Amino acid sequence: MADQEAHKSRDEAYWAKPGSEFHVAHELPAEAVNLNVEGRRMGAMAGGFGKMFQVTYKVRLEGTDATPEDVIKVWKEKFASFWPKKNKFFGPATAITPGDVALLNVKAGGVKLSTGILVLYADDESFSFMTPEGHMFNGMITFSAFTDEGVTVAQVQGLIRASDPMYEMGMTFGGKGAEDRQWLHVLHSLASHFGVEARPSVERVLVDKKRQWSQWRNIKKNAGIRSGMHLAGAPVRLLKKPFARKHTVAQP
Repeated sequence: MADQEAHKSRDEAYWAKPGSEFHVAHELPAEAVNLNVEGRRMGAMAGGFGKMFQVTYKVRLEGTDATPEDVIKVWKEKFASFWPKKNKFFGPATAITPGDVALLNVKAGGVKLSTGILVLYADDESFSFMTPEGHMFNGMITFSAFTDEGVTVAQVQGLIRASDPMYEMGMTFGGKGAEDRQWLHVLHSLASHFGVEARPSVERVLVDKKRQWSQWRNIKKNAGIRSGMHLAGAPVRLLKKPFARKHTVAQP
């Protein structure tokens, strides 16, 4: 019984503590836009609108001695460095750990879309993200490494469904391709870090073909719409800025 309790205690260290809202706890650079993350709730796995897909991206690290643990260690420490330049991941300065909340500023349809993720789970061989309400999709994405026939394989796997009708339309007309390019780039960059030139693969499996029409109201929190409105309001905010400065009153 004592061994079971000790194992449970160790396992709990890999999971984020229960919480109802997203909160960014680390310092952010000036360029980061925290628009659709702070105070948001986690998007429920079953609460999205669109068809559910399991999408798997893999790259075989042929010719490297790196173990799965080596790959995950580097991936957690340098996660943002493997992203395309146009997309930004603003996480803590330290390696990814359970409970971290990071901002994502990504280019989508000509708009810098502001959203984020929560690190739900992280151990020596994998880590998983969950998304906030208003994100492009509801679901979980897991980054892992394992050995297959003596070769270390790095993998990104998402179980996702578009969160609202607008995102579902976007995923149907080009969104899937953009998502594929993102994670294929990440895996190619990760492989290059270990001195491997390899072409990652992608596999998409339809898990649930039904659209959940009861969830159409999710569009009210659509991060893309809110980000577009924020961008459109930038000139007005710039004009107001000089008048928003606080003036201190000298004391007699």
